Amino acid sequence: MYKCVFLDLDDTVWDFHSNSHLSLADVFVMLNLDKYFSNFDAFFEIYCKKNTELWEDYGRGKITQEFLMIERFRYPLSLMGVNDLKLAARMSDEYLAILPTKKTLMPDCIEVLEYLYAKYPLTIVSNGFTEVQYKKLRSADIEHYFRHIVLSENAGALKPNPQIFEYALSLNNAQASETIMIGDSYQSDILGANNAGIDAIYYPLTYPDNPAEYSKSKHIIKSLKEIMRII
Repeated sequence: MYKCVFLDLDDTVWDFHSNSHLSLADVFVMLNLDKYFSNFDAFFEIYCKKNTELWEDYGRGKITQEFLMIERFRYPLSLMGVNDLKLAARMSDEYLAILPTKKTLMPDCIEVLEYLYAKYPLTIVSNGFTEVQYKKLRSADIEHYFRHIVLSENAGALKPNPQIFEYALSLNNAQASETIMIGDSYQSDILGANNAGIDAIYYPLTYPDNPAEYSKSKHIIKSLKEIMRII
């Protein structure tokens, strides 16, 4: 039924949650942030909440990439009474240097990529920063599985904008009707694919309580291995 498969990168293929946690812990120790926060978990909780909000704003075109990268570190510091943009910038630089060196993949990722690679041309479709995303793929030794790497900076649009999916389709000389998207974000991956006329497999980090999230997905899975019986 399908001739082409698109995949999100972070938390679909590459375990962003685990790798980010490890990288931020490294930064916390490296820069002696225990001077400002009671412990790493206290910092991490503030960072994660703000980072999620900022990525949502970035996806809507409300803020720039540069603002996001600094603000997600400036904000936690400011809550501790520390107004130091240089420190926030240093935290950002160190984090982005460490993050793509981490290699943890989602469970069963390699087995599923081997299965898909043998059957379909695979394309990454991601909103992540270009340099960082390529480093992740190379560090984890999975770049060779993908015929194309489509990132928002190349496509000139962020998921869920249909333009990024249409750009990926054009690279593959494929039709929307013969393509399926696999991703963990309901808003970016599932609705974005739907808006471009592409079927979607939803792989959420936590199973959704909202029934509406089932109706927009061609399939919803709890593990990557389920893909092998679907397509």
